[in-house]
Amino acid sequence: MKMVMVMKNSLLLLAAAHCCLSWYAKAEIFTSIGQMTDLIYTEKELVQSLKEYIQAEEAKLSAVKSWANKLDVLTQISTSDPEGYLAHPVNAYKLMKRLNTEWSELENLVLQDPSDGFIANISVHRQYFPDEEDEKGAAKALMRLQDTYKLDSESFSKGRLPGMGHNALLTVDDCYDMGKTAYNEGDHYHSVLWMQQSLRQVDAGEDATVTKSDILDYLSYSVYQMGDLPRAIELTRRLVAVDPSHQRAGGNLRYFEKLLAKEMREQEKTTSDPVSERPIELGTYERPVDYLPERETYEALCRGEGVQMTTERRSRLYCRYHDGNRNPRLLLAPMKEEDEWDSPRIVRYLNALSDEEISKIKELSKPRLTRATVRDPKSGILTVAHYRVSKSAWLEGDEDPVIARVNQRIEDITGLTVATAELLQVANYGVGGQYEPHYDFSRKDEPDAFKTLGTGNRVATFLSYMSDVSAGGATVFPDFGAAIYPRKGTAVFWYNLFRSGEGDYRTRHAACPVLVGSKWVSNKWIHERGQEFRRPCGLTEVD
Repeated sequence: MKMVMVMKNSLLLLAAAHCCLSWYAKAEIFTSIGQMTDLIYTEKELVQSLKEYIQAEEAKLSAVKSWANKLDVLTQISTSDPEGYLAHPVNAYKLMKRLNTEWSELENLVLQDPSDGFIANISVHRQYFPDEEDEKGAAKALMRLQDTYKLDSESFSKGRLPGMGHNALLTVDDCYDMGKTAYNEGDHYHSVLWMQQSLRQVDAGEDATVTKSDILDYLSYSVYQMGDLPRAIELTRRLVAVDPSHQRAGGNLRYFEKLLAKEMREQEKTTSDPVSERPIELGTYERPVDYLPERETYEALCRGEGVQMTTERRSRLYCRYHDGNRNPRLLLAPMKEEDEWDSPRIVRYLNALSDEEISKIKELSKPRLTRATVRDPKSGILTVAHYRVSKSAWLEGDEDPVIARVNQRIEDITGLTVATAELLQVANYGVGGQYEPHYDFSRKDEPDAFKTLGTGNRVATFLSYMSDVSAGGATVFPDFGAAIYPRKGTAVFWYNLFRSGEGDYRTRHAACPVLVGSKWVSNKWIHERGQEFRRPCGLTEVD
């Protein structure tokens, strides 16, 4: 934009000079040295304008070269191990931000001068770029990880995450944008955390595009929204000191001081409480309560806290060889079965999928991955939801021998027919990917959830892990405090319904956010129809 303005100014000056020269020619300029000296100064201004134009062109070229060098290094690293690179949530966020925001800035820079090749290329690829919602979603994912695993903003900013092979740092501007995303969503809790981190890095001397006054502006108001008037006043005073002409700072300061004085009168205090000398960090302010009643229990289990695996319970867990009630296909090669939980019973099968089968399943599903959906409890219609963040694909049994073989193996292991089961669902959880606590079966208030399938309720779940996860991504059961961790090639199995057909509400479970890694799973939901003789009804409601 600056270069365009310089060019316009240069053209205007050239036009003005041309008009002046024409006027002087008509008025016989050469007859007056005094008048000609004016043209000397005009020419000087034109030369200066020409220099500014050249500088703008050189600055543009230098900026483009700098971009190219930086991105060349970056893409060499990222393309050497794409999944490993994107396993770091900061890399995933910065990819979203880079393609949505920074490439657009580069596009605008190049557009200042005709560059048909680049524009044609970027225009072709732009349809595949993430948009603003993607960038916002990635930012929210970092905040979700921050909450679930109790990580401070500095841990993310400095890339201090467990098991990471890629170093990814957040700049001052990155932290500011994170805080601004939260602010625009009305999330002042996270806005405070990220604006504080941005301010911390600015104070440490890091270079930034954003100004300290902008950071203090958002931070002070967000702190006020969190109910901390003394600190809001302190930050606003600092803002006034940094930028005395700030259009809102003075008014905000007077308003905050008036509110504080009112509070002191109501509490019959003569002096306000001193501002805490401790910097704002995770835990300074209480996180707002949200819609999920078991939020604390769920997130604690994701962190490995509160798991109810007692010594007594562990003594009741065994491992064994499982031949599927002498199934011919398992007699010579029985499955290795491990008890994960005693009641409700959850078992894990080792070597449920080979590496070759996992590769084929991924190969088939990748082109079809779309945003995962949930079934609306009232209408039974599949729809996207903010509490399920993953992509999924559904694979038919007859489209590849591997899928048919996997389906048959599930039937052999469980002893349940898969003829009435749902298709094999493959899911991939990306940055901060999760599925908050939910039931796999439909409850009594959801009579139409699986009506269109005509196969009854989901009697059981067979969940296969197709990747290891470096950190996070556990399957947790908040009701009884179990946490089951992904192990590539293994599968876990549990019944969602009692033998009576009543739902086992203890099986409410969740997929914890993936902190580090890329989580791949496949689900086989087995339905009631066809199981009448394979799993007969019990004598009581909870058999």
